[in-house]
Amino acid sequence: MGRRLGESFLVVFLVSSALLPRLYAQSDKVQLPPASQPIPVNLPEMKPVAPPIPGNAPRITKQTRYEIIRDFEAQLVYARTAFPMSAKGLTLKDGQTTPNGQELQQQLVLWGPAIRPGDPALISWVQIRDNHIHFEINGGPVRRKKWYQHIEISGTSGAQVPLAPNQAPPNPHGSYVDIYFKKYVPEMTAQQLRDLLIPVLDFNARNKEQAYLDTVPPKVKEAIQAHHVLIGMSTEMVIHAMGKPPKKVREKDGEIEYEEWIYGAPPQDVDFVRIVSDEVVRVETMKVGGQKIVRTEKEIILKRPGDEDTEAKKRDTEEDRPANAPSLRRAGEDSGVEGLPPSNGTTPVSPLPPPDTTPPPANPGPGRDVAARH
Repeated sequence: MGRRLGESFLVVFLVSSALLPRLYAQSDKVQLPPASQPIPVNLPEMKPVAPPIPGNAPRITKQTRYEIIRDFEAQLVYARTAFPMSAKGLTLKDGQTTPNGQELQQQLVLWGPAIRPGDPALISWVQIRDNHIHFEINGGPVRRKKWYQHIEISGTSGAQVPLAPNQAPPNPHGSYVDIYFKKYVPEMTAQQLRDLLIPVLDFNARNKEQAYLDTVPPKVKEAIQAHHVLIGMSTEMVIHAMGKPPKKVREKDGEIEYEEWIYGAPPQDVDFVRIVSDEVVRVETMKVGGQKIVRTEKEIILKRPGDEDTEAKKRDTEEDRPANAPSLRRAGEDSGVEGLPPSNGTTPVSPLPPPDTTPPPANPGPGRDVAARH
């Protein structure tokens, strides 16, 4: 027995001594990046993966209903847009979400956001209806009772006693999204449904940071990855780029109130980020050697919610106004009203009539009137 154990140990030793040099030789060829350099990460673009649903697809089958509910319920995703904290959620139809623009901004200001872009979200309930699919996010906007809270037991005196205490449900903080189809919910795969939900939900992101980067312009995305602040960024972008500020200072420049976010401390570089109305307007950097760098020119222009509606109204107003509108002013006179062009020679002018200077007829008197009759 001892001889066999000795022979087995000898075989293991010989094999390991023969393989170890090869393993070390192969490990020398592997070059790992130094810890100081960031490892590049290629973020996937949000593009449809599955083929589109054909227009003549039949109604969804009972088996597909079960598969979609089982696949999507209790799944963790990341939001690609803001969800307002109100009884009304978002509606998705033909790739467009409603409400949007100024209407969505008003709801966010009035009720606050339930979910922000890039935040993790849990699909808590899926319901497939006649022409749309209902997805409740983070419990939905209305908290429903549990099944056992609807059960009542009849007591000895005949009074109905609830099985569980009927406590008021807590204040819900969730939302929902309804995706509508033309006539009915067609037969589809789970991946095709994920592709339809791309405008509002991200199923491919691995973390919150990646989900948020997919919602910003490419220039902002590069700046956030480089931990650089651009003039024109929002406060949320600054937090993703630099983190939460260790120190904040509120000041007032004339009638303008602003916040100064301070990053760093001597003997390192110190950045002073000035924010007015959720927008970066000034960045001052104090170098270690005493050099001061100030940037105030806008480097990015972000479309705020409601800008599209304002531009559309302005464009419609300009299109409705005729080129040669009638005016009472003479040629060359300025209108004096902002938005109205000055009158030129082509505009017809309606002159005022001259005043009537004819004296009124004298009163003939009763005697002259009687003579005129005879």
